[in-house]
Amino acid sequence: MLPGVFKSKKKDGSIYYRASVTFCSKHISLGSFINEKEAHNAYLDALNIINCDKTLIPDNYSGGICKALPFDKWIVLVNFKNNGIYIKTPIYLKKKFFYYYISEQDILIFDADDLFYYSEHKIMRRGGHLFVTEYGMQVNIASRYGIRNFARPGKDFLFVNGNNYDFRYENIKILNPYQGVTIEKYKGGVCYTARIHVNGNFTIGRYNSIEKAAAAYNKAADILETKGIKKHFERNYIEELTTKEYIELYNSVNVNCPSPKGNGLLRH
Repeated sequence: MLPGVFKSKKKDGSIYYRASVTFCSKHISLGSFINEKEAHNAYLDALNIINCDKTLIPDNYSGGICKALPFDKWIVLVNFKNNGIYIKTPIYLKKKFFYYYISEQDILIFDADDLFYYSEHKIMRRGGHLFVTEYGMQVNIASRYGIRNFARPGKDFLFVNGNNYDFRYENIKILNPYQGVTIEKYKGGVCYTARIHVNGNFTIGRYNSIEKAAAAYNKAADILETKGIKKHFERNYIEELTTKEYIELYNSVNVNCPSPKGNGLLRH
């Protein structure tokens, strides 16, 4: 076999080739390849990075230095060489933050506090969603920053500097943390409308505080589930209220619910 290359076999019996390199006493996998030559070329690319006299940066990848090495492995090696820390995911460290490279063009920014998490979790993309896998489940990374599933940019949250890939905590502003609640203009002022999705969006009611609307959504969800609706509704946790205050608010708020049989309203 050519240097740096190892032959492997898949479960179906087909052959593929793996490449690896050792740097600073660390054995680093460079990926899997369909033939021996491509694997060897990736190994040579890695040696060029390790032995290069000048300081390489992530942007140099397209400069013809690499012929076969995948971009994510380039980031791993360049970061290791420049910053002295091996990280298996495509992270490049800066002083108080780090870049996570989804691709050459798509670069996420995170606070240094998140380094341990993303060094152990690979970020993947499906459509417009970025997610990691935890315990076999796909978890949207936005939920880590208080952004709910289906939250609307500009209405429920915003990125302060306008960069939707900058997930540093100071750059994320949560405008509405609650499920089923919309902040709307109403009769010349502002109201908080609670809606629940049962065969379409149904308006539970309009309220003069966001906490009332959040509690109303919870109450409507409880009612529908006890009436036989086979759906799990995500509940709101109102951090600002004590347990006693929440119970009082929950009991006092009036809600309209669609009848599970579709023949009218349930009022509570």
